[in-house]
Amino acid sequence: MDSKVIFLNKDKIKSRIIYHGLKRIFDIGAAACGMVILSPLMIIIAVLIKTEDHGPIFYKQVRVGKNGKTFKMYKFRSMFVNADRMLDKLEEQNDVEGPMFKMKNDPRITKIGHFIRKHSLDELPQFLNVIKGDMSLVGPRPSLPSEVINYTDYDRQRLYVTPGCTGLWQVTERNNVGFDEMVQLDFTYIKDASILFDLTIIIKTLKIIIFPNASY
Repeated sequence: MDSKVIFLNKDKIKSRIIYHGLKRIFDIGAAACGMVILSPLMIIIAVLIKTEDHGPIFYKQVRVGKNGKTFKMYKFRSMFVNADRMLDKLEEQNDVEGPMFKMKNDPRITKIGHFIRKHSLDELPQFLNVIKGDMSLVGPRPSLPSEVINYTDYDRQRLYVTPGCTGLWQVTERNNVGFDEMVQLDFTYIKDASILFDLTIIIKTLKIIIFPNASY
């Protein structure tokens, strides 16, 4: 078996009560402050989205969270209305290996959408998901139900914890690697998670917002 394969101890993860408590307190406080401080920027983005094609400002999508529980994730809309209906025609052009769809030159993305996705600004509404408890500021990428259906038992280990707005995958390799490599990065984070590790990832995320990596 590949030496990089990581198996997680679910009971050990659940037993870290102090860490999870502090993480939740930090999530709520930081997300609330982020919504207040960044509200002018969020208003500008909302106006630009509405002006471009007069469609909805926000996009809600069902994602899979901790222990397989589904929730509605909020984002600024970066694609044309009804873009989901075009996905079947584009699946053969997937730029990422495995049960996850990413396309570098996705024709469904609007003009403002290209900018906010590149700088990860489309994800700012996820502060609301964090406050609600559906997501954490730091954690594995929240998966689509259609992706989870194709998960192996090994892959499903990434559902042991609350998904995050950002994570180790986003601040390191991002779209430069396939699904299997992303899973390995998620497991590395889950295994070594700490408040200091979370803060390090958040700081790196802020840097990437200004100087984007391989996001699209």
